[in-house]
Amino acid sequence: MNIHEYQAKKILKEFGAPVSDGVVILSLDEIEKKIIKLKSKKFVLKAQIHAGGRGKAGGVKLVDNISDLEVEAKKMMGKVLVTHQTGPEGKEVKRLYIEEASDIAKEYYLSCLIDRESSKIAFISSTEGGMDIEKVALESPKKIVTNKIELKNEGPNDIEIDNIISVFKFNDNQKIIASKLIKSLYKILTERDASLIEINPLIITKSNEIICLDAKMNFDDNAIFRRPEILKLRDLNEENAAEIEASKHDLAYIKLNGSIGCMVNGAGLAMATMDIIKLYGQEPANFLDVGGGASKEKVAAAFELILSDKNVKGILINIFGGIMRCDVLAQGVVEAAKKINLSVPLVVRLAGTNFKEGKEILDKSDLKILSASDLNDAAKKIVEAIK
Repeated sequence: MNIHEYQAKKILKEFGAPVSDGVVILSLDEIEKKIIKLKSKKFVLKAQIHAGGRGKAGGVKLVDNISDLEVEAKKMMGKVLVTHQTGPEGKEVKRLYIEEASDIAKEYYLSCLIDRESSKIAFISSTEGGMDIEKVALESPKKIVTNKIELKNEGPNDIEIDNIISVFKFNDNQKIIASKLIKSLYKILTERDASLIEINPLIITKSNEIICLDAKMNFDDNAIFRRPEILKLRDLNEENAAEIEASKHDLAYIKLNGSIGCMVNGAGLAMATMDIIKLYGQEPANFLDVGGGASKEKVAAAFELILSDKNVKGILINIFGGIMRCDVLAQGVVEAAKKINLSVPLVVRLAGTNFKEGKEILDKSDLKILSASDLNDAAKKIVEAIK
């Protein structure tokens, strides 16, 4: 789960990290009342969307006074920002964050995340702050330093912290503040079930202060059930409508940009299904895992979800029945297909528990369903069917 910058900064502040004072604006008439809480004469106005690249898209503005702030806020609120992360459709700005301006001397990059490969917590540091870190990694990989530390109750020790911040070449006072920041990030990651915390940029001001100028946080969806204080920060306006609907039915669904809808049980099998669709020259329209013990109602909801995507030209269902019974899946597919008057090609591959019963249900449904003997056959048939 993602949260907004202003929400991330509030969490940082709660854990003792240095952030600038700011106020969030949900409607333009709040500006005059809330701006009096800030002490600076200059302000930074930031669009709050779940996407990077806001500055290049016109979503970050430095303003010299309140009058200019109100003018720019009026332009920004309701604007559709298109960045490299939003896709061509962009995201509408529905929240603004007004922050005290900082006098920047130097920008750095700092993040921490769960490194699944090593089962450790990785801290990434770079002197190239304020930039797209992926671009830095590609063009100047030596400017990025990664330190991985073991998960432990006491957090990183002094040597580990020194290794993380050494690239910054801070003075003694700055090292003390930076050390506290590293400990704060570690605590947020472990105590709030965050999966990523990114500070970009982390700055030194001309008065030698360290400030987290921008912040991004992602949280583990599988742990949200035990973090109600994080769940309440969820902004449904920033999420795909189909993915929201999927979550209501406990479906693992991610919308993609292809034309072949996929319904599969098991994440690994779902990935393999998408891979083989690409192998045969087409693109999957979604990732959809119905899970191991799905009911026919859940299957029907998944089927309708796939067909709600207007880009879908065909559907591939790939089920290996273990806990999941193939006859239950078949009943759900038939009910959903008849309900919405299926008009696109449908290829089904069934194997495992009750697959014969499932195939019989599909054969007797009077629906135009192409049966496949294996995954390779299924991919060939759906790709050919949508040509």
